[in-house]
Amino acid sequence: MASDGIPSRSADFAGELHDVTGARLAAEAFLRELAPLAPPAAPEHWDDILLVVTELAANAVQYAPGPFVLRLRRTFDGVHVVLRDTSTAPPAPRPFHPSRGGGGIGWHLIQTLCDQVSVVTDTGGKDIHVFLPW
Repeated sequence: MASDGIPSRSADFAGELHDVTGARLAAEAFLRELAPLAPPAAPEHWDDILLVVTELAANAVQYAPGPFVLRLRRTFDGVHVVLRDTSTAPPAPRPFHPSRGGGGIGWHLIQTLCDQVSVVTDTGGKDIHVFLPW
């Protein structure tokens, strides 16, 4: 689809706290470029993609030491997001304890909002692939 002028985006981050915002901004720039060429089928798809990217980046910063890479591309009926981090441990749901200040809902949100989620690990880390409607 890149030959059809459909954008894709890749961004590298050091893995620092402010990179969560950087990843969200990179995703937002991708969606701004994509929307005029292929508008979302529903307005909430835009927000869902930004939320999932934010959660993936926050999890990478919190649980995987070092850098991460974010890649976004248009698919036939949605958006494919890949986040590569340095941890070989697959994500796992954690209990949600609001009385302790929250936390524990990010992976649940990702699983709920995405059409497909897969994790591919290797000796250098993992790729988390998510597919969202657009």
